[in-house]
Amino acid sequence: MIGDSLTPALLTRFAQAFGTHTGAGTIVIGRDPRTSGEMVKHAVIAGVLSSGSRVIDIGMCPVPTVQLQVRQRHAHGGIAITASHNPAEWNALKFIGPAGLFLDAGQARELLDIYHQGEYTKVSGSEIRTVDEVDGATDAHIKAILDALGPLPQTQKQLRVVLDSCNGAGSIVGPKLLEALDAEVIAINVTPDGSFPRPAEPVAENLGALCDAVRKHGADIGFAQDMDADRLAIVSEKGDPIGEDYTLVLAALYVLQRERGPVVANLSTTSALDDIAQQFGCPVYRTKIGEVNVTDGMRQHSAVVGGEGNGGVIYPRINFGRDSLVGMALVLHLLAESGKSVSELLETFPNYSIVKEKMECSSQRIPGVLRMLRQEYGEFPIDVSDGVKVMTPDGWFLVRGSNTEPIIRIVAEARSEEKARKLVSDVYEQVTRWVAA
Repeated sequence: MIGDSLTPALLTRFAQAFGTHTGAGTIVIGRDPRTSGEMVKHAVIAGVLSSGSRVIDIGMCPVPTVQLQVRQRHAHGGIAITASHNPAEWNALKFIGPAGLFLDAGQARELLDIYHQGEYTKVSGSEIRTVDEVDGATDAHIKAILDALGPLPQTQKQLRVVLDSCNGAGSIVGPKLLEALDAEVIAINVTPDGSFPRPAEPVAENLGALCDAVRKHGADIGFAQDMDADRLAIVSEKGDPIGEDYTLVLAALYVLQRERGPVVANLSTTSALDDIAQQFGCPVYRTKIGEVNVTDGMRQHSAVVGGEGNGGVIYPRINFGRDSLVGMALVLHLLAESGKSVSELLETFPNYSIVKEKMECSSQRIPGVLRMLRQEYGEFPIDVSDGVKVMTPDGWFLVRGSNTEPIIRIVAEARSEEKARKLVSDVYEQVTRWVAA
């Protein structure tokens, strides 16, 4: 939290460690619009420069833009300054490797070792390199999308889109992309001033204004981004949130119609993705939760599309990272080429309901909880690659410890909301009894 645990000194030391880790190369830096962003950026630049690295400052932009710029500029790494969907008083650093991917577990450990040891590369004043302030990073992002997909095909009427960027980094580029695609744009919450007109996470309960705007303007679709614009949620033409999982399902449907190949998603993503892939004879591979795990899986299996059920779409032909801008372009192309509404497309998918719950549990007790669940549900197929995922006759559930909080997360999916809630309720009750014993 800014002014508490996240201090300029801490930021500078982490930036020094990253500069040491990359070997005094070129580092791309971008930030979201949070009011603390400028302070954080200067502290980071100071640390990076002191380690002998060159800085390319691309200013305020989405996280996926930083990732794309690292690759396009053949940089040695990147630092995205953002706290993503967390509240306004938070900020953080996301470290990006030379391939434009977030650091994997091994690379992150190396960075932490350098940070804790404090043995940073230090250069003299005469060796300190420049800060190059570069414009046009978001324009390059739009160009990459248009080069890959082109503008929307001509239809009887122009698609009308409502965009809610939560006054985040998507405000800078989202409306411009939609216009470049030749959609009619109605933008709300697109003032990148660090204010939060709604909670930043693009989940259904936070999208009331977007739903109202879609209905008011008779729009074909509504899009909602989080603060760093890597996640995308969708509202149908009826003004109803369709659930973050279906962002990836719709995007995958468009991609697989054009190109067959493997699909990769994390363990908690809807089974509707498997159903879509099966239509085209394509395999689905599941990974641990987290973008870095999904991208590792995508590289391993040469996936044509992938992502996470939190609204994260990864289309490697454009950008090898969760990218709400790419997600918008893919879904709009699907609408334009199919001639169907969002609701009509959803009706072609099997009906699933996902329910999510969490409960407090000390990190020391989580391994015992997972062992108990493996024993209790041993008769069913189980995946233990990330917590415990159990496939039951009524659906599936996943129980895992949080990476950042002393809590257990429970996710369940079934063919009806009632069955999904019962799965969650049964597991919650079992875990509660075990923890209390």
